[in-house]
Amino acid sequence: MSLPKRGPGYLDLPKLQTGLDQAMRATATEFSLYENSVELTPIHAQSRISLPSEDSFTSFEQARDHIRGPALPPETNVFWNQGYLDVLLNYPIQSDRSEFALSIDSAFGLSGRMKMFVEFRSPGRPARLLQIHGDKRWIPLDPSWRYAAGSFVSLGFHHILEGIDHLLFLLCLALPFRLRQFWPLLAVVTSFTIGHSVTLVAAAFGIAPSGNWFPPLIEALIALSIVYMAAENIVSAWFPDVADTARRRRWVVTGLFGLVHGFGFSFLLREELQFAGSHVMLSLVSFNVGVELGQVLFLILVLPVLSLVFNGERARRACIALLSALVAHTAWHWMLERFAGLEYVQWPDVDIAAIILIALPLGIAVMAISGTRFWIGRQRRRGSGDGSDIGGLFPSKPVTAAYIRQE
Repeated sequence: MSLPKRGPGYLDLPKLQTGLDQAMRATATEFSLYENSVELTPIHAQSRISLPSEDSFTSFEQARDHIRGPALPPETNVFWNQGYLDVLLNYPIQSDRSEFALSIDSAFGLSGRMKMFVEFRSPGRPARLLQIHGDKRWIPLDPSWRYAAGSFVSLGFHHILEGIDHLLFLLCLALPFRLRQFWPLLAVVTSFTIGHSVTLVAAAFGIAPSGNWFPPLIEALIALSIVYMAAENIVSAWFPDVADTARRRRWVVTGLFGLVHGFGFSFLLREELQFAGSHVMLSLVSFNVGVELGQVLFLILVLPVLSLVFNGERARRACIALLSALVAHTAWHWMLERFAGLEYVQWPDVDIAAIILIALPLGIAVMAISGTRFWIGRQRRRGSGDGSDIGGLFPSKPVTAAYIRQE
């Protein structure tokens, strides 16, 4: 909008009232407040121009008193694009116990560049602080458990299907397995899920390093995990003895790599958990459920395709080696780029606390994965009675049969 100016570009404050009214109306339409899904309309609004050094927005009371206070003196020099527009909007509500939500509009093109800090207060509950970016469309300020569970299941489901590095890792896991070995493969993938669940929960509750060196290190290790799994597939494709050994210990390898991928998931979830309201633990579980559903869907789609391509043992081994080589080539370049970026981060001093933060999720995950493997193996032996093999995951004992023919 065209604002009245004076001198080299200072706002002409006495002539600014019309521009302030336009800016205030634009602000009120940029986002909407809802009560029980019904849009509210502000009945009263105030606005003013403030200096860039103004720090009244440290609390609601200070901000409100500042906006209601006297305007800047007419001779104040405020450059036209360096001041603040402060607006106070008042909405009539039916009850302070209602469910409230914000909806951000993009009509004025601000939502892609906007960052909004929200403090939501309701009677008898602690204040909730939110940092909202412009790509958020609908933000419940105090979501119900149903909304939190559904939204985080959806978030985990879409995140795993949109993460190309996680999908390549799953593809490497699936390549050595046949279509009839879906359940053994699911057990291996579940080991991966247990691993990333432990570190995901640990990171959400602050039991993880917080330095700026940690995210790029995790991204580099994720690429390394893909390279390792692809290389293992290539070697196993041509050496059956190696393949059997690798398949037996694959649950361990995937569980350990799951720890690394869990930290990768946590970088997304750390920002999204603020929208969980009081249902943080439920949202963490729901996110993991969504990730697991996405993984299962990916396997259901991939395994039949692989079974059609793998026509014959020789062709099967060749295809495993070829696909793994293509994946390894891509992940190798990712790994080199990401490890090269670690040169520019500031590494922390190693102390006992940092070691414990990293070792604690590792120990919990190893115990959880080992316990799950033991339980599955025990249940399998109970069900079959002969300790039958699950795709090499639980080696079976040889069974000798004697036949007597009597004429």
